[in-house]
Amino acid sequence: MKLPELTTLEGTLGRICRARLEDYAHASLELGAARERSHRFEHALSGSGLKLIAEVKRSSPRGAVSLGLNALDAAKAYAAGGASALSVLTEPRDFNGSLEDLIEVVNYLDLPVLRKDFTVHPHMLLEAADAGASAVLLLVNVLERETKSYLEAAHHLGLDALVEVHTESELEIAIEAKARIIGVNNRDLKTLDINLGTAPRVGLLAREYDFEGVLIALSGYSNRAELISLEGVFDAVLVGSSLAGSGSIESSTRALLGR
Repeated sequence: MKLPELTTLEGTLGRICRARLEDYAHASLELGAARERSHRFEHALSGSGLKLIAEVKRSSPRGAVSLGLNALDAAKAYAAGGASALSVLTEPRDFNGSLEDLIEVVNYLDLPVLRKDFTVHPHMLLEAADAGASAVLLLVNVLERETKSYLEAAHHLGLDALVEVHTESELEIAIEAKARIIGVNNRDLKTLDINLGTAPRVGLLAREYDFEGVLIALSGYSNRAELISLEGVFDAVLVGSSLAGSGSIESSTRALLGR
């Protein structure tokens, strides 16, 4: 497998990804033996109704969300509030996450868990599989034409993969790679600006391209009314900051889901 070319990747995203690549500078590129896929993450988000992926998140490049957040306590509250799956950030600098957070949540709860990180090295996939994650995040903006090889590597290790896009051209790469789960991010990862019109627009394009897999809307959602435009096109929405920083995670999760 090839490592992604990050030298021209701009802004905050480029800085974070280059730091992550340095973290794994001495890690092996080998993946080991193939593992059986359970499709747990994919199956949890399939079927009727808009599902919620709730995210364990302490901070972001824009600042603190909930610095003292206990990963397991937050995950329990999300589960009690009705989340269908969980996302755990493991990037240590800008997001104050860790692999230990992921392991703790996976070992305690039965919900499928996404390892949310900036995947720039195959060893990160192996770590996720060994930690018991059900899925990993692959950013087309970062991996570009290597998206397909990283997707195949994730599947080789028994993992589902959320392939994230922001533009039509990135969507085309994800579909060509045969992604089964595509996430459309409202946030431009170069500028960090959010436009809630992005996911509905690109999501409709995905369906027009006959994408029949799981479609997820990402970033910027904070209330039930904002989710209305997603229904009928998207299968799930991922929400982090507005829930993690709410101060009452279980009740906020229930309110977002209309329960």
